[in-house]
Amino acid sequence: MKSRIVTLFSFLSILSIFAILPGAESKAEPTNAIEAAAKKAAAEAEVDSQYAALVEKLPAAERAWEEVLQSELGNFYLPIHKKQKVQGQSNAWDFVHDDPNLPRVLLIGDSISRGYTRAVRREMKGEANVHRAPANCGPTATGLKKLDIWLGNGKWSVIHFNFGIHDRKTPPEEYQERLREIVTRLKATGAVVIWASTTPVPTDWKEGPEMAAAIAEKNQIAAKVMKENGVEINDLFTFITPHLEETQNAGDVHFGSKGYDLLGGQVAGAIREVIEK
Repeated sequence: MKSRIVTLFSFLSILSIFAILPGAESKAEPTNAIEAAAKKAAAEAEVDSQYAALVEKLPAAERAWEEVLQSELGNFYLPIHKKQKVQGQSNAWDFVHDDPNLPRVLLIGDSISRGYTRAVRREMKGEANVHRAPANCGPTATGLKKLDIWLGNGKWSVIHFNFGIHDRKTPPEEYQERLREIVTRLKATGAVVIWASTTPVPTDWKEGPEMAAAIAEKNQIAAKVMKENGVEINDLFTFITPHLEETQNAGDVHFGSKGYDLLGGQVAGAIREVIEK
């Protein structure tokens, strides 16, 4: 009897040990995870509070710009923007104080263009007021919906734009028709319009080499549309291709700082050329 009691006690002890092992309560969130989530939420709330206070003190035009960003940047980019503003960091969506003696330039595009925006501003300091659309502009379908917001109320001298990576799965016919409509609307502003070809997708990207082929196809379609409409072409694809090994992140469509500096210089050069004409 005594031996059975000892055996039972040992069995229960083993069970109690397993019960407190990590993952034993698979359906219950661990306390440390709860605390981590609470800490993250508190930090985000503090950033939101500081950002709101900062925006409240801005001049009317700057406050209005921040309100547009709040509406358009989305759940991924808006928190990043808020944190950078609170920390006093510059980013692609900085408010631009226009010099009335300089031409106004608008950059439209996805995260690649966001990456080279500040480099373009540095390159064209004293030559142009360089703005960018208040969004990661995504595919042509989004462009058609949001173009009026991105254009705003001001007059543009040059509009440099691209849609491609987010259109990699768009049927060719749809991509072509959407581009034509976007070009028509951009040219109606009276600005000189420049198309930027889509930068390369690496063959080892997560979606496979067929996506690289899709981007090459989209660039061909876009070139055809631009030539038909007399739109200048800034061939970023050809420009950056020889430098991919040293500039593009491994297995990724994005670039490091060296890549964005190179792209920014190329974009600035294309804009400068049409301004000088």
